[in-house]
Amino acid sequence: MIDYDPHQWGHHFFDLKGSMVREIVGRLLVVALWATAVVAFHHYVRPVGIPNTMHGLVGVALGLLLVFRTNSSYDRFWEGRKLWGGIVNETRNLARASSVFLRERDPALYRTLVHWTVVFPYAAASGLRGDKDLGLVIAQLPPEEVRQVGTAQHVALAVSQRMSETLAEGRRRGHYTEYTQMALDQNVQQLIGYLGGCERIHKTPMPFAYMVHLRRALVIYCGSLPFALVETFGWGAAVATVLLSYVFFGIEEIGVEIEDPFGTDENDLPLDRICGVIQNNLLALLPSETAKPD
Repeated sequence: MIDYDPHQWGHHFFDLKGSMVREIVGRLLVVALWATAVVAFHHYVRPVGIPNTMHGLVGVALGLLLVFRTNSSYDRFWEGRKLWGGIVNETRNLARASSVFLRERDPALYRTLVHWTVVFPYAAASGLRGDKDLGLVIAQLPPEEVRQVGTAQHVALAVSQRMSETLAEGRRRGHYTEYTQMALDQNVQQLIGYLGGCERIHKTPMPFAYMVHLRRALVIYCGSLPFALVETFGWGAAVATVLLSYVFFGIEEIGVEIEDPFGTDENDLPLDRICGVIQNNLLALLPSETAKPD
């Protein structure tokens, strides 16, 4: 995610990174060449202009489709951010609540629980991105358990299992009752629920028919636009077509960019930063003699 000041127009007006220009520049070049060819044919071969009434009507409908597309994608983006906000809160709650029973009585067990809790968001982000990064804290956990987690079919689920087993060990050692264990494990269940919500967004793209219809409409509209503008704008019809195509293609590409917000694009959620915040917050709760800075 790109950090920016929304009050500063001039600082970002000419930025290319994250602005979708690089993603749509190929399409704009094709439109520019096509529009120039249409205008040249109109002036030097024979007139090919058509009334612009139909494009005015279709443009309204196309604009509504693009608005719906962008709103649907932003809903997915914002829901993903809320789900990761829940992951932040539940990891903090688990470390905070368990510290009352384990921090002083059993620092080693508490350290293990905190470290597995720190690993969970890294495992969740890695599962959504298709990689295996579990963070630096993984080096402070038992190698055999780390190997088993790394080879599991669902890594984040295996990490949550380790968290639940650590809570069960605290109950077996007499640090709290079975009911307290169940209450603490509710945080682990909430983490799995939030991850499931992220996976639902990640694995459910926008309906194929809607995507195909919108893109076909965009191509037909922008491809026929020079015919509707050439009689009014002359050679300026090529420039007007490129500008309108930039607006339409850019809006559509923004929707594509943010509909799955868990990747590494410039406009995706800053999952690495969120995982780092969770790590710093939780490691700060460890006793001074057991906390190891990153």
